[in-house]
Amino acid sequence: MTQHYFSEAPSGDFRPREIEAVLGGSPRTVLTAGGVFSPDHLDRGTEVLLRTAPGLDAAPAGPVLDIGCGWGPIALDAALIAPERDVWAIDVNARSRELARENARRLGLGRLRVAAPEEVPDDLSFAEIRSNPPIRVGKEVLHGILRLWLPRLRPEGAAYLVVAKHLGANSLQRWIAAEFPGLEVSRAGRDKGFHVIEARA
Repeated sequence: MTQHYFSEAPSGDFRPREIEAVLGGSPRTVLTAGGVFSPDHLDRGTEVLLRTAPGLDAAPAGPVLDIGCGWGPIALDAALIAPERDVWAIDVNARSRELARENARRLGLGRLRVAAPEEVPDDLSFAEIRSNPPIRVGKEVLHGILRLWLPRLRPEGAAYLVVAKHLGANSLQRWIAAEFPGLEVSRAGRDKGFHVIEARA
């Protein structure tokens, strides 16, 4: 696999830089760097997800999970909105995890936990999953990721996944519905060429 944002140890110098992004309803200054997803700005898909997913006050009590957190925007937004919840941000990319940890520290988010996927306790379940999943890893790997995490939704919990239409949003929605018959799968929103898929337990 060529070096990309889903590499465990991306090549190139680690040169953090600051950008501004609207998270938790206000502009925030955060750190990003090359070798992670969307290092120059809040990407359009994530922006659509943050604007479209229902408020966390509508979710049952319990932790929130961000799969493929990058420098952390989805997890940071959730932790800013609901500081009383535990938020887990996972990524295979060590550089992403370092940036997400530093951004959580800068924003004073003591209940945001950044981890490699294998570091999440096996018995931990989630009230909500929010993710801009790494579509470009390919269907086989992506399906493996979803098979691992979607069954860990708590009763009445929900997952919100943002996917570009041209990268297979419709086919992924159909696959989730077929693969997880116990979940109610629908489209929660659509904007700027992106679909937000809802999978509710």
